[in-house]
Amino acid sequence: MPSFSTSRFLRIVWFSALYDLVVTAPFATPWSFELNRVQLSALNQALGGMALPAFGPVQTLFALLMGSIVLVWSVLRLRGPTVQFGRYDGVGRLLFSLWMAWAWAQGGLPVLALFLLPEIAWAVVQLWPVRER
Repeated sequence: MPSFSTSRFLRIVWFSALYDLVVTAPFATPWSFELNRVQLSALNQALGGMALPAFGPVQTLFALLMGSIVLVWSVLRLRGPTVQFGRYDGVGRLLFSLWMAWAWAQGGLPVLALFLLPEIAWAVVQLWPVRER
C-alpha cells in the first residue's frame, strides 16, 4: 500500500488545521455564530432542506464550546504538526463524521454534506500510512 512521507504527512496535518481554523472561526462567538447560522439556514433551504431552527442560549453555548475547542486544537496543530496529532485528528474526524451522518440521516439537512465530505477526506488522509524517515 502506498504511504506518505513524514514531511508530506506533516503538511497535511498543518493544512487540515488551517481548514479547521477557517471553517470553525464563525462558531467561536455568539455574534459570528448567529450570522453563520442564518447563512447556513439559507444555504440548507437552497439545497432543498428546511430552515434551521433558531438557537437558544443552551444550544448556542454548546456550539460555541465546540467552536472554541476546535480553534485551540487548530492552533496547536498549526504551531507544531506531528504524526500523533494527525492520527488523533483523523479519529476525531471519524467521530464528527459519524454524528454528522446520523444528523443527515434524520433528514432535512443537505447542508451537512458540505461539512461531511471534507471531514471524511481529512480523516482518510490523516489515518493513511506514513513511511518511516
